[in-house]
Amino acid sequence: MILTQHYLGCLSHASYLLGDKTTGRAVVVDPRRDVDIYLEEASAEGLTVERVIETHIHADFVGGHLELAARTGAVISYGAGADVGFPIEALQDGQRLSLGEVTLEVLATPGHTPESICILVYEHPGDEVPFGVLTGDTLFVGDVGRPDLLASGGTDLSADVLARRLYHSLHDKLLALPDETRIFPAHGAGSSCGKQLSSETSSTLGEQRRTNYALRAMDEDTFVSVVLEDQPPRPHYFEFDAQRNRELHPLLDDSPPRLLGTEEVLALAEGGAVLLDSRESADFAAGHLRGAVNIALQGRFAVWAGDVLSPERDIVLVGDPASALETKVRLARVGLDRVVGQLDSPTALLSARPERHETSSRLTVEQLVELQSSGPGIQLVDVRNQGETAQGTIVGAREIPLGALTGSLASLDRTAPVVLYCAGGSRSHVGSSVLREAGFADVSDLLGGYAAWEAAGLPVTAGTASGERRPALS
Repeated sequence: MILTQHYLGCLSHASYLLGDKTTGRAVVVDPRRDVDIYLEEASAEGLTVERVIETHIHADFVGGHLELAARTGAVISYGAGADVGFPIEALQDGQRLSLGEVTLEVLATPGHTPESICILVYEHPGDEVPFGVLTGDTLFVGDVGRPDLLASGGTDLSADVLARRLYHSLHDKLLALPDETRIFPAHGAGSSCGKQLSSETSSTLGEQRRTNYALRAMDEDTFVSVVLEDQPPRPHYFEFDAQRNRELHPLLDDSPPRLLGTEEVLALAEGGAVLLDSRESADFAAGHLRGAVNIALQGRFAVWAGDVLSPERDIVLVGDPASALETKVRLARVGLDRVVGQLDSPTALLSARPERHETSSRLTVEQLVELQSSGPGIQLVDVRNQGETAQGTIVGAREIPLGALTGSLASLDRTAPVVLYCAGGSRSHVGSSVLREAGFADVSDLLGGYAAWEAAGLPVTAGTASGERRPALS
């Protein structure tokens, strides 16, 4: 048996290649959109991918089911009830799929979504105990799939209804399996599909019984309350990606972006295209094209791009041309397909049009303290997520998570200085570039973020989801 986990750290996403070496038959579960990694492994192992299984309709990335089907002729499968606009073979609860010796069994596990399934994996058809179970977004290491995403997306299914379905999926299906059963989820720490996922990407059911807060002994009503409590805001790009995954959309275009000259780039910007610079924040801060949005390619690039960029706008890449193709592919993973080209020479543009050159304002802790002492009027914005701000914020800060920033621009005063901060400085620099692109004139971000402020022993207060304040902490 071959069971390979392909983990994509920038999306906190795990996909799987399952194969039987005795027959050469294989399936891929929850694939990312750039599918060469599965085809290369399959070729090396002498396997043929004959089926693509999506454990549910994903919202946090665009899946690679259409790409794999086009490349291999594989059948696409979802759980029963999946409403999609392309041919699929629906999988029923209890259905077994034989790859030869390796056998898969479908478990219907609604809750995260109505059509969610898990896949039991047996090394041999007669085995009583499964080798493991691919749990999709039903059960994570340290958490369970949040049941409120569809409700907040405007469907008729309430979070309460889905949470109750999730309770029974866990207790009637997954927790009925032996403790030694390995679990392989679709996401790890950093995913917005849960609220406290572990950085571990696999575990056992026994370990999760002992350590997972959502699997503690509790009745159904308590489970619903515990799981729905303190869920972070739904990232705005989730609705778009979920819809893309339901549609017969164009396949991934992984050709290099077209090179564009200075005047063409400026004309596209005037026409509404967003200029995206994917260099590291320090390089961008030192000098960049005015109005560009900066999201560093390293780290959680695709997630932050989904948070702050609109899928309805053209994108022009204006950073390092050497990273243009990688940038384009990473954007496509979250459905941002409208990359119209790459500036051929950023240096030449800034030399020819020096008035388009600008630097970023980045403040040290000491500079922020001095600025605060000079008088009121500074808008201090904490762009961390709710779970982070609950541990403390800088006194006087407003809590606007990065994913909610573009939808909150009207709540900020464009005539007053704005200072953003996050945990260490990465997200706040993304946010500050977004505000400048939106026309805010006086924007800075805090070097080192909340960690630097706290390390300096400066006053903090406990944050709350409502924005109310508790007494300051020393």
